[in-house]
Amino acid sequence: MRVGLTDEHTLEDGGGTWNIDKDSAVQDTKGSSKSFPKHETRHLSEHKVGYHRCARFSPDGKFVATGSADTSIKLFEISKIKQMMLPDSKEGPVRPVIRTFYDHVQPINDLDFHPQSTVLISGAKDNTINSSVFTYRYGENRCFVFGVELTDIFTLCLKCVHRFFDFSKATAKRAFRVIQDTHNVRSVSFHPSGDFLLAGTDHSIAHLYDVNTFQCYLSANTPEIGVNGAINQVRYSSTGGMYVTASKDGAIRLWDGVSASCVRAIADAHGTAEATSACFTKDQRFVLSCGKDSAVKLWEIGTGRLVKQYLGATRMQFRCQAVFNDTEEFVLSIDEPSNEIVIWDALTADKVAKWPSNHIGAPRWIEHSPTEAAFISCGTDRSVRFWKENL
Repeated sequence: MRVGLTDEHTLEDGGGTWNIDKDSAVQDTKGSSKSFPKHETRHLSEHKVGYHRCARFSPDGKFVATGSADTSIKLFEISKIKQMMLPDSKEGPVRPVIRTFYDHVQPINDLDFHPQSTVLISGAKDNTINSSVFTYRYGENRCFVFGVELTDIFTLCLKCVHRFFDFSKATAKRAFRVIQDTHNVRSVSFHPSGDFLLAGTDHSIAHLYDVNTFQCYLSANTPEIGVNGAINQVRYSSTGGMYVTASKDGAIRLWDGVSASCVRAIADAHGTAEATSACFTKDQRFVLSCGKDSAVKLWEIGTGRLVKQYLGATRMQFRCQAVFNDTEEFVLSIDEPSNEIVIWDALTADKVAKWPSNHIGAPRWIEHSPTEAAFISCGTDRSVRFWKENL
C-alpha cells in the first residue's frame, strides 16, 4: 500500500514525526525517506518558435496539453506517447500530437481540461479565455454554486465581452467560444462540476465565469490587496469548496468556494518574492506552494501554519511550480541553475533525487499525471519531454 498525504496523520510541532495510520505500510517516517522510482524519458515535440509556458493533464490522465509563447496549443494522447516509447513498435512511427490549436495572439499562460467533457480551456496574455473541443460533448448535469444565488455574493463584471466559436469537427484548429477578460489571464481552473471557471489575472481578485451563461462575477467580499497582487496561479480544491491563489506580492490566499470570501491570507508566504504556484492536497487539509524565493512550502489550511519546507532547488527567474506526484508521496520541482528536476519525500522533506532534465536550458514547467507515475517537463528550448516510471 502506498502512503501519501491523504492518509490519517498528525504533525508534531517543530517539524517532527508524521504518525501514519497503523494500517499503513509505513509506521514512522522519521529518518526513513522513500526512494523515487526510476523513470525513462522521451522527447515528444517542439513548438516552432518560442518556449513552452505551461502544461496540463486531463483529469482522467488520458491527455496532456501544452501552451507556448508562439500562441499555439498542442494536445497529446498518452496512449500514443506510450506506444511511441516502445522499443519495437509494429505499427511504425507514432505521432502523439493529435491536435494543434491556434487562436490566441499572445503567449499562452495556463490550461485546464473540463472535468467531464472533452473541452480544453486556455488563458493568455491577450486577455482571452478560449474553449477548444477535441471531441465535442457536454456533461448533462449543471450546478448553481451549491444552491447559492450568484448575485448574493458577487458583483457582475459588466466589462466582459464574449465571442462564441463552435468548431466541433475533428479537424478544428480554432476555439469555438472566446471569453474576453479585462486583464491578462495568467491562470485558469475549472470548478469540479464543470459549470464554473476561475481566472487568475493581473487583477488581484479571481474572476468567476458561469460557463453556461458566460457572465463574469467578482467577489463582493474581498480583503485589501496591494497594487502588486496579480495572481500567478489559481486552483480549486477537489470538491470545489475552496480555491487558492498564489500572487506576485508573495501571498497565498484561501477563498471559500461558496461565498468567495477570503478565509485565510498567508501574507509574505514567500517573503517579498512572488508566489508562483499553489495547489491543494486531495484531502484539502494542506496547500503546497512554490515561490521565487527558491522555497517549496506545505501549509496547514486550518491554522495557516507552515508544516514543511522543501529546500535545495533554486527558482528565481521563471514562473515555475511545485507539484505532488499522483500518490502525494513525493514533491517535484525545478532547479534552474543546474537544469535539473528535483524530487523530495513529501513527509520527511528530504531531497531524494535530482535528475538532469535533458532540456537545453532550464525547464519552465513541470506537471504530474493525476493517475499514474508519469509527468511532463517543458523547456526554454521549445521542447516537451514525457517521463514515466521505468517498470
